[in-house]
Amino acid sequence: MSHQSTESKRLLSHIIAEWACSLKYEHLSPAAIQAAKLFWFDSIGCALGGSQQDDAKILLKHYRAMSDGNGSATAFVSGFKTNPVDAAFLNGHMIRAMDYNDIYWKADPCHPSDLIAAPLALCESEGLRGKDLILATIIAYEIEMRLCEVGRPGVREYGWHHATLSAFAAPVAAGRVLNLTPEQMVSAIGISAARTFCPGAVTAGKLTNMKNTVDPWAGRMGAESALLAREGFSGPEHVIDGKEGLFAVFHHVQYKGQPATFDAEALVKDLPNSSDSHYRILDCGMKSFPIEALSHSPLTAMMKTVKEHNIKADDVKEIKVEVIARAADILGDPHKYRPDSKETADHSLPYCMAVGLVDGMVTPLQFREERVLDKSLIPIMDKVKVVANEEFEALFPKFQPSRVTITTNEGKSHSTRVDVPKGDPRDPMTEEEIAVKFTALGGDVIGKEQCKKLQSYIMSVETARNLGGLFELTTAREAVPS
Repeated sequence: MSHQSTESKRLLSHIIAEWACSLKYEHLSPAAIQAAKLFWFDSIGCALGGSQQDDAKILLKHYRAMSDGNGSATAFVSGFKTNPVDAAFLNGHMIRAMDYNDIYWKADPCHPSDLIAAPLALCESEGLRGKDLILATIIAYEIEMRLCEVGRPGVREYGWHHATLSAFAAPVAAGRVLNLTPEQMVSAIGISAARTFCPGAVTAGKLTNMKNTVDPWAGRMGAESALLAREGFSGPEHVIDGKEGLFAVFHHVQYKGQPATFDAEALVKDLPNSSDSHYRILDCGMKSFPIEALSHSPLTAMMKTVKEHNIKADDVKEIKVEVIARAADILGDPHKYRPDSKETADHSLPYCMAVGLVDGMVTPLQFREERVLDKSLIPIMDKVKVVANEEFEALFPKFQPSRVTITTNEGKSHSTRVDVPKGDPRDPMTEEEIAVKFTALGGDVIGKEQCKKLQSYIMSVETARNLGGLFELTTAREAVPS
């Protein structure tokens, strides 16, 4: 790199590229490796459920029509063979389709697992090992999460979607799998980011299939950009902090009387490089329930109370739920007491609390039409009282406080306060808890036995010499018995 002027050497793309290209599996911490496996376990569960959504079926049909069905990469569930760029997109979309995958929210929100299907597709097509996949996964989380921390304010505050930022992270993870040189990696970042600025319209107002598609598209762009860069295709090195790059174009935006900025130093400060380093993947959360984000805390509190005191639905006289004002407003208004669709039910605290109490869990199975319309839940929903708590308001968003008080017919009261929902890194989901979610999502798609086999494959993926076994297990057999 000696021909580079010292001036361009300081560009952020170069710093990120040099870090990613020099990071090796041996540098990762045991905790980060374990986290990567758990996020893959969670993500593939989400993909199995996502494969059944209408938008996933449309995409599969489209790409089948565009392809001869030969290729070096595999789509989950269908087993459709294609090129790694299309496979990255199809699998990334399945992970995202139910909006049930991981979550990290600082200045901007993100779902880093939207990006990891790209390194997976490239690992498969290049015949690489499980260790290569884990390394690329940890890199994807590191850069994506940092990008969501450095906006002052976040780009979503002035109408842009976070997929804009994902396009800068995706090629770094994909490029590491292809063992790009730092020069090639810089180009991959430039190629990808130049193509994928995304307006917030996809998540504003009326929602369409694009809501769960723009981030997987950034993942796809990461795969394609890395492949092009490997062949010598070039992209702008100054796309982050140089002339008319990310920082410059947003600096024109006035936000509350100040120009919008980014903390460039924070983006690359203390990038982890040893087994003693802290890796960002440890700070990412999971969704333990397929419901609106603000319902997670109260449901966590109720499930803890019920478990601790072995409370049965018949014992309950009242369930008082104290939450922040906007949660009470969104999740406890009168028509949330009589949900008639999955979409209303998963935004209804009375429904979520009632079905959680009766069924002992809240998974996608609890939002099937026949369960939502089950009249036996109505008297239990009517025992749920949702109230706004002023004191909790001040603690949001660092905490999502809620207090659930269950009063029994015998007049006993049990109260539990939860400040962080289950799945938050401060109260992470265990492998066993992810397995319940996984089987609820995948049991009917590939069968419960195959779900168990997938769990053991994923949780020892660092020993895999190639990833063929993963795709065998994620492919549905004909007529799976449930």
